[in-house]
Amino acid sequence: MIRHCVFVRFRNDVANAERAAIHGDLEALRPVTDGMGKVEFSANTSPEPFARGFTHGFTIDFRDAAARDAHLEHEAHQRAGARLVAALEGGTDGLMVFDLEIA
Repeated sequence: MIRHCVFVRFRNDVANAERAAIHGDLEALRPVTDGMGKVEFSANTSPEPFARGFTHGFTIDFRDAAARDAHLEHEAHQRAGARLVAALEGGTDGLMVFDLEIA
């Protein structure tokens, strides 16, 4: 399994409703992406001082790397990703992606 971890710095002017809509766009990818599992969203709640300004994050579980790769190429993912990047501080500078292989 691949756990796709995404950490973001939303711009201050991005309303909670827009953040929720972005999350909804990403959740809506599940029915169109074979092998895409659970999606989890949250604000950062860590007491450690190492967030480097990343305030929110989400994870998406994929059956395997092939499912993740198909997701990345899907036009619906491209649209959802563009909406997300537009809401971030500095565009892609406000984004960190890290994938973990889970046994």
